[in-house]
Amino acid sequence: MPVIVIGADTDVGVAIVKALLPRQGEVRVFVTNPDVAATIRGSGAKVALGDVSDGSHIGAAALSAFAAVLIAEAATDGRERSFAADEKAVFAEWAEALSEAGVQRAIWVGDRGIPEPIAEAVAEAASVNTSGRDPSAIATEVAELDEAPTLD
Repeated sequence: MPVIVIGADTDVGVAIVKALLPRQGEVRVFVTNPDVAATIRGSGAKVALGDVSDGSHIGAAALSAFAAVLIAEAATDGRERSFAADEKAVFAEWAEALSEAGVQRAIWVGDRGIPEPIAEAVAEAASVNTSGRDPSAIATEVAELDEAPTLD
């Protein structure tokens, strides 16, 4: 089933994409950095390049994806975000985009729990804590969650 990784141009995001590519099903990514976009595109993933705070663009990229992997760092790092003033507004944009795109599963990747708007936007959600962890270990956990029949 299709999965989209939002914020795949972070170290953790790149590791997650590498972990997801061998599985069956389409891997999509949403990135801001054009250099990372070119590298990921060469690996076989479908790439959307844009502002991570632009919910309509994210929603279009996520259309009919079963799962979304949301890298919290992409909403809080130093990249330019023109459509949202702060991380809460970015998370609200992501939630609306997932809901409108019909995404069923969210895998939150960050050092805090899943923001309420995102948890409410999908049928099932899980969180992967990044605090003090190696990106490859995080990526392995995300790939296992993506393949799980349910997130109970």
